[in-house]
Amino acid sequence: MRDVTIIGVGMTPFGKHPDRSLIDLMLEASYTALMDADALDAPIDALYVGCMASGMLCGLQNTATLLADELGIKPQTAERIENSAASGASAILNAYLAVASGLYDVALVVGAEKMRHLPTSEATKAIASMTHPEGERPHGVTMPSLAALLTRLYMKRYGLTREQLALVAVKNHRNALLNPYAHLRKEITVEDVLNSRVVAEPLRLFDCSPISDGAAALLLAPMERALEFTDKPVVIRGVGQAVDRVMMTERDDLLTLKAVKEASRRALRRAALSIDDIDVVELHDAFTILEIVESEDLGLFEKGKGGIAVEEGLTAIEGERPINPSGGLKARGHPLGATGVAQAVEITWQLRGEAGERQVRDAERGLSCNISGFAANAVVIVYERGW
Repeated sequence: MRDVTIIGVGMTPFGKHPDRSLIDLMLEASYTALMDADALDAPIDALYVGCMASGMLCGLQNTATLLADELGIKPQTAERIENSAASGASAILNAYLAVASGLYDVALVVGAEKMRHLPTSEATKAIASMTHPEGERPHGVTMPSLAALLTRLYMKRYGLTREQLALVAVKNHRNALLNPYAHLRKEITVEDVLNSRVVAEPLRLFDCSPISDGAAALLLAPMERALEFTDKPVVIRGVGQAVDRVMMTERDDLLTLKAVKEASRRALRRAALSIDDIDVVELHDAFTILEIVESEDLGLFEKGKGGIAVEEGLTAIEGERPINPSGGLKARGHPLGATGVAQAVEITWQLRGEAGERQVRDAERGLSCNISGFAANAVVIVYERGW
């Protein structure tokens, strides 16, 4: 297996793009990544598109082939990867395996989703399609309701306070103020979170990520070719994926995201690193409780201590365990298929030292965690400076 590097990245602003199509957003992110790698004229061997619901949301299928056509490239393969909200990270994983194996040399990965043009009820219906079709969906189960159940149980078992939970949102909104690509660039207070409207008790509006449009892209190449494109390659040092039962009620422990725990163990083992070697982390905080639980299942904090860690400032950009300097899904935004790729873009910027005011000091290694459904499937990627 060859070492695989990220040689170029690109991203659109996340948010509302009423006058732009899904393919248009993908094109912008793609061209930005190609220009970042000075690879506009380089042959692209493979194109992988992470997109969850282009058919349901946009009436558009065949997205990978359409994008290749619009880009004017004829790769040997063009595929769309669907793994619900982890489609972006799964697309990276597929491209990584293709380049690492030697099947292809240069692979373009694009993650995207366009959601804001629909009424909230229709977008919510598409998101709820991640739930179990027989055991959950007929009973009205949605992602917010599952997150609320998790939050209630966590509060009861570990004593998490509503204020500690709100601090996750406050932190990530503060980080997003420093991110020109973020959807919600607005500072909020604990009181703002607690006074926002109820979505699913005890979760409020500001505990939930927004419905967003956007796209992000990466260009991958083997280490032996990386310096043809950039003097700051970022190595994908380890990857891990794991699955759990789709229905939360069938899991061994509702407060342990087994897929996250196992995927991170596999990724770190393959990278020959421990979680203590990681300098910056991007987590899948579709709801504030998920940042806390994921941080514990990764091993960043003891079980039940994630809320205290946020309260003590350990997860801030300048803290000991910086989490979501981009603003996370909570404030950067969450265009479903784009999220996993956007996480990788942010980690790349951090390791290159190109994150501006949100730069984590001396960041050399990073980790991203992208989950599908309610953490029924998790993809964890470990990154390291390659120079």
